Amino acid sequence: MEEKITECARRPSFGNRGKEIRVRSNFFEVLKLPRDNIIHYDVTIKPEVPPGLNRKVYTIFEEMNRDGILNGAMPVYDGRKNVFSHKILPFGEAYTFDVTLPEDDSVAVTKRPPRIFRLRIKKVGEIVMEELFQFLNAETSLTPNCLTGMMALDVLVRHQPSMKFTAVGRSFYNPQGSQVLYGGIEAWQGYYQSVRPGQGKMWINLDLSATAFYEGGSLIQLICKQLGKRRPDEFRRGIADKDRLKLEKLFKNLKIRAMHRGIPASKLRFRIRKFTERPANEMTFDAGDNGEIDVVTYFYKQYNIRLNYPYLPCVVVQRNTFLPVEVCEVIEGQRYIRKLNQKQTADMIKFTCLPPYVRGNKIQEGATLVSYNNNEYIKKFEMKVSNEMVTIPARILPPPTLHFHPSSQESVVQPREGVWNLRGKKVAIGASLGSWSVVVFGSEKDHPLQAVRNFVRELIVTCTDTGMNVPNKLPPLMYGNPVGDIESTLRQAWIRAGNSAKAQPQLVLIILPNTGVPLYAEIKRVGDTVIGVATQCCQGKHTVAARKQYCANICLKVNVKLGGMNSFLTPSEIQFVSERPTILIGADVSHPPPGDETRPSIAALCGSIDAKASRYSTTIRVQAGRQEIINDMADMVKDLLKTFYQTCGRKPERILLYRDGVPEGYFATVLSTELTAIRAACQSLDPSYKPTITFVVVKKRHHGRFFTMDKRESDRSGNCYPGTVVEKLITHPVEFDFYLQSHPGLQGTSRPCHYHVLLDENDFTADEYYSKPRMKLLFHANYFFNIINIFICSLQSLSYNLCYLYARCTRAVSMVPPAYYAHLVCARARFHVRGESWSDFETEEGKITVDSFATVKSELQKINSIMTIINGQWRESTLNETLTTKFYQIDSQGVPKVHVSRFTFHASRFTLHTSRFTLHASHFTLHTSRFTLHASHFTLHTSRFTLHASHFTLHTSHFKIM
Repeated sequence: MEEKITECARRPSFGNRGKEIRVRSNFFEVLKLPRDNIIHYDVTIKPEVPPGLNRKVYTIFEEMNRDGILNGAMPVYDGRKNVFSHKILPFGEAYTFDVTLPEDDSVAVTKRPPRIFRLRIKKVGEIVMEELFQFLNAETSLTPNCLTGMMALDVLVRHQPSMKFTAVGRSFYNPQGSQVLYGGIEAWQGYYQSVRPGQGKMWINLDLSATAFYEGGSLIQLICKQLGKRRPDEFRRGIADKDRLKLEKLFKNLKIRAMHRGIPASKLRFRIRKFTERPANEMTFDAGDNGEIDVVTYFYKQYNIRLNYPYLPCVVVQRNTFLPVEVCEVIEGQRYIRKLNQKQTADMIKFTCLPPYVRGNKIQEGATLVSYNNNEYIKKFEMKVSNEMVTIPARILPPPTLHFHPSSQESVVQPREGVWNLRGKKVAIGASLGSWSVVVFGSEKDHPLQAVRNFVRELIVTCTDTGMNVPNKLPPLMYGNPVGDIESTLRQAWIRAGNSAKAQPQLVLIILPNTGVPLYAEIKRVGDTVIGVATQCCQGKHTVAARKQYCANICLKVNVKLGGMNSFLTPSEIQFVSERPTILIGADVSHPPPGDETRPSIAALCGSIDAKASRYSTTIRVQAGRQEIINDMADMVKDLLKTFYQTCGRKPERILLYRDGVPEGYFATVLSTELTAIRAACQSLDPSYKPTITFVVVKKRHHGRFFTMDKRESDRSGNCYPGTVVEKLITHPVEFDFYLQSHPGLQGTSRPCHYHVLLDENDFTADEYYSKPRMKLLFHANYFFNIINIFICSLQSLSYNLCYLYARCTRAVSMVPPAYYAHLVCARARFHVRGESWSDFETEEGKITVDSFATVKSELQKINSIMTIINGQWRESTLNETLTTKFYQIDSQGVPKVHVSRFTFHASRFTLHTSRFTLHASHFTLHTSRFTLHASHFTLHTSRFTLHASHFTLHTSHFKIM
């Protein structure tokens, strides 16, 4: 029996489909690995201090003992608990050392830090490197020994840079070339490095990295920048309590040095605990024999320092120790761990957004900076690394074909470079917009009435041209106060929309004065959870001159929110979905920002509900903060399966789940826990129900990048073409994974998605092909086909083709839509918190719990909107439409003859105008050996089809005709 090498899905083969090219990637080959076993030691340093200080203690220990008890050995240290050595250290199984830290390296604490540290080293075991070689050659499984070996190599390449530069996780930074961001924050550029297994060899993944640090220097200047002041003189009236609380939240535990005693005394450092509620000239304390004295007077008498800003508060560094802010300096090199505000984020993006050729050159400079082959530690381990980025084979998959409404001038489109437009095209299914209103948040002076009306008129024309029906050309328009009662304003708009059209309001179009989050969040909260109406926001700057392209983008979003469909793919290009009842599920967990310990995490699932993979239902849950596993996976999957059955009338025979945001260390846990929950959900519906499941992890947060070798093989942004697939050399030695860059570049260097298949019961392959014939006839509103050949589908091509079905834009996206939608749903659900301020800086008063989240109104549960968030399931649109079914009969010349049957679609169910559907013969005969119905995309490969009853009923609430 063959040994089971991995618990995850094994790679079936390598693909051949598409144009073969070669690309450079930011992976550096490890030319030579240590052959001898690596010795693993456990390290304990007492008293416990942060990793940065641990490294200083270890460095001093190593310098003191390198030629002594270490006997020339150069072990490497991870800053916490692990030391790895290229040979056995001569002191035996364990030894304890005393290390004295020099005075000039004292560190900020509330009291004088200890000068002597006790360092204990104990042998744990040996890492057998031969086992790692076998794993790389796919001869054995990934054992704990292999994992420890890779960790040792990781520590080895990071050890020396971590000693020389500021280390943050797997990255190291230096202030050279830093850029000041808004609010006293600066961006430092550095390098990320990680040792990763590949096919037959190890690789070092080296990439650019950037993070935010506090600006070093004067604390008072930093306060001015945080509060948006030019000079400290602007604080003469003092600092408001709101601003003081903001500063406390931003600066808590920030390390500072006091400069009032001169340079030598500045070596004593402190941490900011808080700020005093009163200014320095009002802060008094007991000075002993001198009695009660204020801080200003004390500093003048004691240090002959006259404070220039006595109206500012003091810094509290100990229980009864106060320092005026003007005598404090911020120690450089402290990372800013809080969430960046909107302007800081924009500045950071400008700093990090580099064209591919610039990024590639900087990565190569980083390889020169770290200089692996000149690293004494790496030499001691007898390891060698290539100085050049690797060149690897890749393929460019062909784009799929997009279909629009048959009446379009251009109804079939082959996108070029992942992009298309709506010129000469009508959406596949156009919704009807009859009851709606417009709200302008801002003054008429800033948004003139005539300009707004011109924008609305252009939007209506664009919607009509693209296939939507807009009978109400004059929606009621009103102005609202952006800092006033948003809920009241939206209620009025809802009432006016209903009164104007004498119908249930469908949409409120909102024009925003800015891109701020608070107003947008409140609008979505009220629309989703209070009023129950779809909202579409537009930026006010675009109403000045209504551009056709902007209006077309708005039209795409409005159409799907009202139940329409923008486009669809040829069924053969998503045949895995269209040939048999199949549900695509996207799953994601969104966590609160760093430093926030009060907010919960949000889990969301999105599931497809049609054979075109164009429409989705959603379900969300709130769970404990920073928990990766989806707690209520079973009930959430059950919700999606019920919705699929209610919509299609059949249970899905196959499940393809794209799981976003899972770290590699959680793969086994997520697979075992969530897969068990999925199967439990199926069993709870029917004990005999066992669909085949494919579980794929989708990762965007990785550091793999691809660079073209030839300009002719890059798009206009300099990036690889959409559809670029990499599956060789740098991918897993055994498991089924690949990189797919599915989107066209806009700016900067595109980041591909990394797809890792944990389970594959659907037997995906690298390329599509047909296997042995098998006959199976099915008839259903959404699934109607006769299978003669079994189609084996490529997961790479399917995932790439799905990226063209994202409903909100006319571009291929970087991630498969199910996972993308789940991510968006998580973000939207955060807006449903009652009483949230959504300011950039918030106090920590109050804790957000599950009960803080409001429930989406039932009215929205009846709208076919990909972006509608529903705690449970989606319901069919209430639009009354008369649709036309087109049956295509192919004659001997291959020309379709159209026979039209008419029916009415009403309130999620259609009924034939007669109580009985009678065929003019006792059976229905096809006059050709091939019959194709383009409307619902099914093909009969048989010469005869017979209805055994004179009437039939479709058991579905959803029937779409193109």
